[in-house]
Amino acid sequence: MKILNKIKKIIPTKIFKALQPCYHYLLAWFSAFIYRFPSEKLIVIGVTGTTGKTTSVYMIAKMLEAAGYKTGYTSTAMFNDGKKEWLNDKKMTMLGRFFTQRMLREMVSNGCKYVIVETTSEGIVQFRHKFINYDILVFTGLYPEHVDSHGGFENYKKAKGELFKYLKSCKVKYVDENRNIVISKSGIKKLDFSRIKKTTIVNLDDEHVDYFLGFWSGQKYGYRLSGGKKEENKKIDELVEYGDIEVSGEGTSMKINNKTINLKLLGSFNATNAMNAVCVGMSQKMNIDIIKKSLEDVVGVPGRFECINEDQDFIVIVDYAYEPNAVINLYKTLKLIPHKKIIHVLGSCGGGRDVARRPKMGKLAGENADYVIITNEDPYDDDPGIIIDSVTAGAENVGKKIDKNLFKIIDRREAIKKALSLANKGDIVLITGKGSEQAICIANGEKISWDDRAVVRGLLNK
Repeated sequence: MKILNKIKKIIPTKIFKALQPCYHYLLAWFSAFIYRFPSEKLIVIGVTGTTGKTTSVYMIAKMLEAAGYKTGYTSTAMFNDGKKEWLNDKKMTMLGRFFTQRMLREMVSNGCKYVIVETTSEGIVQFRHKFINYDILVFTGLYPEHVDSHGGFENYKKAKGELFKYLKSCKVKYVDENRNIVISKSGIKKLDFSRIKKTTIVNLDDEHVDYFLGFWSGQKYGYRLSGGKKEENKKIDELVEYGDIEVSGEGTSMKINNKTINLKLLGSFNATNAMNAVCVGMSQKMNIDIIKKSLEDVVGVPGRFECINEDQDFIVIVDYAYEPNAVINLYKTLKLIPHKKIIHVLGSCGGGRDVARRPKMGKLAGENADYVIITNEDPYDDDPGIIIDSVTAGAENVGKKIDKNLFKIIDRREAIKKALSLANKGDIVLITGKGSEQAICIANGEKISWDDRAVVRGLLNK
């Protein structure tokens, strides 16, 4: 990015924009070349969509590991190189080409068989997916997000579509009985090995699914909620239905082909996330009992509906949700947990991105929480005060009153402190927008070291 910013200053804007795709493409090739095209020696799974990507990545990884396959992954929340697992402290989901290719090379060196790459629309636009030889693509669902940075929803959808279009150009891989990639050489018969079918897995309940099914794939898996009158989709090779979803304060249960899976994760949306893992497992001919047990063993994902317990007599939940649909899903789940009041700490992304979401976020919090505290999140180059005012307006429009049940506190630590001070026995404090992120992004590309979960623990222990 530093090189790109320097080039921007020298070259006129129009010329720079024309040359930018070439720049990104060459950088993608060069980074893959430097690290000797590591994805050719791994079974690569790409996960994309608007929501549920990170949890789906984590569930898929744990399922593959339970089946005995060493697995690496890169996601918004965490990284795993096959030897160690650590929090993503980069404030970016799909990192630069050199970082990603280096990670893939380390995964090869560490003996990984599978790798999962959370693949974003912005990463795709910058060709960060190029020269990664994907084998399986997972589409979790789509709704408006980052539409400002893409110049509209259709451009956002097309950016996601570029990944599915790219699958056709990815070279076929062969594996032995232990799922090791076999590089075909003279004298070796490919028939002696198993071919990894290029596969797409899609959420059939999403209204945009037909667009993604329109792209070529060697085999297509689709999942949907059972029940109701639904047309059969002739583009699907394998249809998997799930249903009988029951959510309680203990977890979420669901049924697939009369097999009950009891997830420890809360929320019906996590049943959908689990289906991405189920279909990956099925596409890889995994035993359903291994799939079931591995998903039931997942306790939680950092910063995704994560409960912070320091022996307080109220519940504190930290979640990454930073856009309206995700917040709606959170409140659906909170209603299932016995509680008295809900105290919600939130902000909204800055940097000129999706400005229209700001009052919507305030409205949602105002309608569902008893107390709303609007604070700083990731203002980037925007004025945090203006962002906070815009979110606050949404809460005021549905009846919240400043300094009564609605507070504007620009300092995020003080905002969290205020929320904790308002909480009594049986209440829920909900802190959204950052999850397990390790920094707050401010003006001029600067970052402030941060972790909502650590701040909460520190304040509770005081």
